[in-house]
Amino acid sequence: MLTVLLANAAGLQVLRDGEWYNVPVVPGALVVNLGDTVEVVSNGLLNSPVHKVVTNAERERVTVGAFYTLDPEREVEPALELVSEDRPRRYEKMKSSDYIREVLESFARGKTDVDSVKI
Repeated sequence: MLTVLLANAAGLQVLRDGEWYNVPVVPGALVVNLGDTVEVVSNGLLNSPVHKVVTNAERERVTVGAFYTLDPEREVEPALELVSEDRPRRYEKMKSSDYIREVLESFARGKTDVDSVKI
């Protein structure tokens, strides 16, 4: 999934090294979250950020989000060019529809969704 956000106030946070950080708001700028698909295709070279949205007590927050997902029948796997003896395959091959189903089930188990396809 690819997410593009246009926000007018702070509220988006990302998790890094066990600590939550605010994503700065730059007026007119777009925030692009590459998502789990890019992590899988890059064989872990690019990481899908764990993120959340928190309320902003100082200002009403309006966010416009656009989400893009693959065709449900499309199979996603690490790009062959990014798999080698030094960097073995780190993710299973999976249909996009199966992955979305796994995402919903992982949230119920309290895990991050990309962990479900790691080898």
